[in-house]
Amino acid sequence: METRELVYFVTVAEELHFGRAAERLGMAQPPLSRAISRLERRVGTTLLQRTSRRVALTSAGTAFLKASRDALDAMDSAVDAARQAADTHPLVLAVRPGQDPTLLAAILRTFDDHAAGVPVEPLFTHDQARLVRDGAAEAALLCSSDDLDGLHTTDLGPQSPVALLPATHRLAACPAVSIDTLRDLDNFDDRCPQRPLEEILDLVALGRLVVIVTDAVVTGPGAAVVTVPVTGTPASRLLFGWAAPTPRPALAGLIGASRRVAVSRRRRRAAA
Repeated sequence: METRELVYFVTVAEELHFGRAAERLGMAQPPLSRAISRLERRVGTTLLQRTSRRVALTSAGTAFLKASRDALDAMDSAVDAARQAADTHPLVLAVRPGQDPTLLAAILRTFDDHAAGVPVEPLFTHDQARLVRDGAAEAALLCSSDDLDGLHTTDLGPQSPVALLPATHRLAACPAVSIDTLRDLDNFDDRCPQRPLEEILDLVALGRLVVIVTDAVVTGPGAAVVTVPVTGTPASRLLFGWAAPTPRPALAGLIGASRRVAVSRRRRRAAA
């Protein structure tokens, strides 16, 4: 039995009219009628009752219609799976600067353990959600306060804002600092520069920049830069987001890696 025979039958069954079905298939009616008759002989039963006025499905035809649709869907899925498995082009992940570099590193390590051969290219930007919707990135690390319209997401856990300040700054020893206080500083930037974290820390240490990042950015004792919790900003959660309704295998693997890392982090927090 050929795939085209199933396509012919499904089309006729949906139209219940050989003329309209032939037109939809882009073929003449006589060859279509002969193909259906040949299919019925192969199946060994009548699938369509034909009169001069109407075409109707028999009970066998109704059952065969469902099975034919399932078979065609399965064939389409098989073709898609094969194409996706052969697709090893880089996966672009949009990330906001200063957004939990340890989490990103953990996700990429976990992903590499399960999907070697597909490189992930981080793209540092403040427009992660838009880039995913536009197709410039396949996925993104997002904040729950971002515009998530049209995106699928999985929760990676809470995130708290901290200010990066020079260790010598007058606010460096404060237990917390308000967002309004930070906005009054001449060198405060409410959008973290799209630069590597090392460069951002250098600018802060030189007193040229004060920014807000997530509390995952940790500075050690005696460092030139300190982190101070920020008050007056809404609580938020970190999300992994993507747009594709059926992610290709590489993206599905990255989604799974992000979930595994999130579960591991929750367990560590609960045990602490």
